[in-house]
Amino acid sequence: MTLRKIAQIGAPVLRTKAAPVDPADLASTRMQALIDDLVETMRDANGAGLAAPQIFEPLRIVAVEVHDNPRYPYKPSIPLTILVNPTIEPVGDETFENYEGCLSVPNLRGVVRRNARIRVRALDRHGHPIAFEAAGVTAGTFQHEVDHIDGVLFVDRVEDTRTLCTWEAFRRHHEADFRRRVESLVARYGDGAPRPLGG
Repeated sequence: MTLRKIAQIGAPVLRTKAAPVDPADLASTRMQALIDDLVETMRDANGAGLAAPQIFEPLRIVAVEVHDNPRYPYKPSIPLTILVNPTIEPVGDETFENYEGCLSVPNLRGVVRRNARIRVRALDRHGHPIAFEAAGVTAGTFQHEVDHIDGVLFVDRVEDTRTLCTWEAFRRHHEADFRRRVESLVARYGDGAPRPLGG
């Protein structure tokens, strides 16, 4: 496994719609190594997720994992999940305001409106189809990462630019209130962890 450089805002690869992955290619040594590098780079940077374009690979692959993350201590745990060619469908019309940050947009946070419940369909790293529902802050994490493979950054979705702040300012002025909002989401949806769909 190799730690990769993480693309920063302004890099053209972050604004490119990523190419679908041919399932027949997933078994290749190169593709499996790329996925390993994606996971290793995400973990090294304490990311809650990372998309292939963020390591300069314009392919429709994302990794998501949350476990005692120091950057997002209020986020419920998410087991390591690899999504290849993912699609997201809202479930219902309820939304919530999510304070987001991004490894490709250093030292900046802002409020983004996300769907409160989603249905995700994708292939796993071995080409097997997977489908699940996620809710609350966990749903927001998946939406953020899938945005990356469409060339969208969270700053594009910030409706009120007055919510933009540094990480230090977030911790000092906004984190306590946001933690309360997260707690209310958890009370409503549980931890929102991916729940496999039947069929």
